[in-house]
Amino acid sequence: MKRILVTGAGGSPATNFVRSLKAAPEKIYMVGTDCDKFYLMRAETNKRFLVPKANEKDYIDILNQIIEENKLEFLHVQNDVEMSVISEKRDKLDINLFMPSKDTVKICLNKLESYKRWTKAGIKQPKTMIISNEGDLKKAFEEFGDKIWIRNTSGAGGSGSLATSDIKIAKAWLDFKEGWEKYTVAECLTPNSITWQSIWKDGELVVAQGRKRLYWELSKLAPSGISGVTGTGITFSDSKLDKIAKQAIFAIDRNPNGIFSVDLTYDKEGVPNPTEINIGRFFTTHEFFTRAGLNMPYIYVKLAYGEKMPPISKKINPLPDNLAWIRGVDFIPILTTMDEIDANVKLLEKRRNK
Repeated sequence: MKRILVTGAGGSPATNFVRSLKAAPEKIYMVGTDCDKFYLMRAETNKRFLVPKANEKDYIDILNQIIEENKLEFLHVQNDVEMSVISEKRDKLDINLFMPSKDTVKICLNKLESYKRWTKAGIKQPKTMIISNEGDLKKAFEEFGDKIWIRNTSGAGGSGSLATSDIKIAKAWLDFKEGWEKYTVAECLTPNSITWQSIWKDGELVVAQGRKRLYWELSKLAPSGISGVTGTGITFSDSKLDKIAKQAIFAIDRNPNGIFSVDLTYDKEGVPNPTEINIGRFFTTHEFFTRAGLNMPYIYVKLAYGEKMPPISKKINPLPDNLAWIRGVDFIPILTTMDEIDANVKLLEKRRNK
């Protein structure tokens, strides 16, 4: 039986990973760790242990203790903070890993560095600049248009993001966040965003699937409207998207290895622009694909162990379009189709017409 360590196990991303492996055709023993004593209790692993925060000096030593005590063989990370530390200190861990190179992880965890690579490769993306002072802010409004997008160069879930047309609000936000020289400002694109989740092995694409986000859950609670929590997502395929996502990955790593989840936003011309790569991890709600018939965590684990993969109907977008995954706080996610959702809308229209 495989014995796997899952970090950040009390969070939603790791829970989706754990549930996916529980749905695999073989039993897998999992141990979860978390630095939050309350989140830890939510972990759905066989065992769970409290650990220090990733930036604390004894974090790696404690992980190694847990690895040795539980005879664990493979480690998976599902959040950026731990990814940064574990990637850098991978040689000090007594366990197998399957992740991109250190340089690739560094670049992808820094949105400005990713932007530079994509600019060099000629990939269309929102114009972006680092903001050091008020002069830069004024220049951004002059060059990017009436509305700008402010965000942290690192972090997930719309970290530090704000969309505004008011330079006074932009300045106040950067002051409040202490974001000068840390935050970027970019031109605003459309609200339509998409994720292209993929697994690679030694430079070869193993499988990829597109997912479009229809809206953000709890969006009213975020100043930018971007909560980082997908409300409903649907399976989606677009050959243009497939091509651009691969270009975005190859611009950073010519020999990709592991998980590359590319986030893109459509511009006004209908072209998907890459905005970041969630590196070495799946997007939060990846149990969606598992329930729909594509268990990417299990494929990833089989590759990590050097074993024969489960059959895949095709490499790119093996799932049908318009499967829907509806979720919310304290609700069990629902797998349905857009046809079923639209049928309810049509029935209501019929009642109104009567």
